[in-house]
Amino acid sequence: MGTNLALQTSLPFLGRLLLAIIFISSGVEKLADPTGTVDYIAAANLPLPWVAYAIALLAELGGGLLLVLGYQTRIAALVLAVFTLASAIGFHTEFTDQNQMIHFMKNLAITGGLLQVVAFGAGRFSLDARAGHA
Repeated sequence: MGTNLALQTSLPFLGRLLLAIIFISSGVEKLADPTGTVDYIAAANLPLPWVAYAIALLAELGGGLLLVLGYQTRIAALVLAVFTLASAIGFHTEFTDQNQMIHFMKNLAITGGLLQVVAFGAGRFSLDARAGHA
């Protein structure tokens, strides 16, 4: 692919945006149905479902928006990576169910993408870069 400066400067933003979409949309869904979300968390036998709900909202909406903006990006990506891995373990370990296996593997892939953001930062089109922290 060579060293195309336009791609090197725009692809990190596109990657952050695509990663953030899943978190922001999931957070909005949780806001729309808090009781259903808490019931789902409780059905997975996780402790303190309302606390877990609040953590999920903060991680998904807050972390997703920080990724889009490219602000405190490495920290936001690390928090989302831990959250995504915890979600895989908490909700998608019924490996005899192919759908659950797919969700588990999807979460692992998202975690890998987020760890790339942790390692390499937000890129040029970000608030971090404007502050000299990309």
